[in-house]
Amino acid sequence: MPCYQCPLCHLPLTRAENYWSCAQRHRYDCAREGYVNLLPVQFKRSKAPGDNQEMMQSRRAFLDAGYYQPMRDRVMALVDELPWAPGGDWLDIGCGEGYYTQALAATLAQRPGGGRVYGLDIAKTAVRLAAKRYPQARFCVASTQRLPFIDGSLGGILRIYAPCNPAEMYRVIKPGGLVVTVAPGPRHLYQLKARIYPQVMLHPLKDEHFAGFTALATHRLSYDMEMTGEAAASLLQMTPFAWRATPEVMTRLAGLGRFACETDFIIRAWRRED
Repeated sequence: MPCYQCPLCHLPLTRAENYWSCAQRHRYDCAREGYVNLLPVQFKRSKAPGDNQEMMQSRRAFLDAGYYQPMRDRVMALVDELPWAPGGDWLDIGCGEGYYTQALAATLAQRPGGGRVYGLDIAKTAVRLAAKRYPQARFCVASTQRLPFIDGSLGGILRIYAPCNPAEMYRVIKPGGLVVTVAPGPRHLYQLKARIYPQVMLHPLKDEHFAGFTALATHRLSYDMEMTGEAAASLLQMTPFAWRATPEVMTRLAGLGRFACETDFIIRAWRRED
C-alpha cells in the first residue's frame, strides 16, 4: 500500500525507478541520496526553510557525542513497551539529521511485524544528511503542517520538539495508532540560557491535549550533562536560543574547558481513538 500522497492534489503517490508520481501526473524526483522533496515552492515561506548546514552539523556533532542518548533510549523503551498494531508504519516529524529516526527504525525492526519508518523535515539540508547516513529509513522534505501521507496510513508518530498540526496527525494515523512526544521541562538547559538571557525564565509546563487522542503515559527525565565548551557551542547552535546569542557569547562558550548543564525532558504518549 502506498503511504505518500501528492501534496498538491492529495492522490496517492507511487514509486518509479527514481521518482514518485500521482494519477494527475504530478512528479517528484528522488535525490541522489534517496530522499524525495514533497514541499512545493508555493508552500515555502523562504528560499531555504528550516535549519541551515551549520546548525545541522552542530546538531550531528552534539548528538553523536551521546549527550541525549539517555532521553533517546527512554523514548525507544516507551515505544517498545506500548501495544500497537503490527505492520504500522511510523513517522518521525521534524527528524533533523536522523538521529532519532535511525533509533526508531532499529526499535521497530526488533518487533514482529514492525513497519517502515519515515523521517520528515522542512530543511532539505537536514534530510540530505539523514538519507545519506541512514538508508534503513525513508526521508522526505515536507511541512509538518501539511503531512504528505494518506489518511490512516501510519501506525505511529514520533515528535521530538518539532511543531505539529494535531488535525493532520489525527488524519494520517490509523485508529489505535500512537503519538510519542518529547518537550522541554521547566529547567531544561537552564545554565545554557543563563549565558544568553539576563533573567532566565523557566519553560512553562504545558499539559498538552490532542483532540481525538487519549493520553497513555507521561514521564519526566532529568539528568546533568558535563561537556567541553566546544560541545556546549554545538548544543547552543541546535537550539532556538542561538538566534539571541551574540558572537561574543558563542566565542566565550566555545572557549570553556568544561561546561555543566541540566536536562529536563517531558515524554508523553497518546493513542488515537476509534
